[in-house]
Amino acid sequence: MKNFTTLITILLFSSIGFAQRGAKIEFKAKNNTIDYGTITKQNDNGIRSFEYTNTGDAPLIIYSIQSTTSCTILSKQNETVLPGKSSKIDIKYNMVPGPIRKTITVESNAINYDEGRIALKIKGEVGS
Repeated sequence: MKNFTTLITILLFSSIGFAQRGAKIEFKAKNNTIDYGTITKQNDNGIRSFEYTNTGDAPLIIYSIQSTTSCTILSKQNETVLPGKSSKIDIKYNMVPGPIRKTITVESNAINYDEGRIALKIKGEVGS
């Protein structure tokens, strides 16, 4: 019985360690959100960057980046980032007057997000 308990304990710790191995993505922006604040079309070009680091132990692969309307993705798709390295996702809001509430969806092989899908958000207000 003692050997069986030891075997179960070893398997449990091995599976926990194995499950944690892989690419992990950490964004600099708090809550994965960039706040534009109140801006005007005349004084702002609408470009912002989501900076991130691969904190895992395997290459991070960005498969796709998709956005809702009024927001353009300026970064290249299908990027690979090595462990410990950083990169960024550049976006451009088209500066339509009114509130900014948009979501950018990143699909990756990151194990620290469900199915590797990360929701990035932008918010703010564009004055006329």
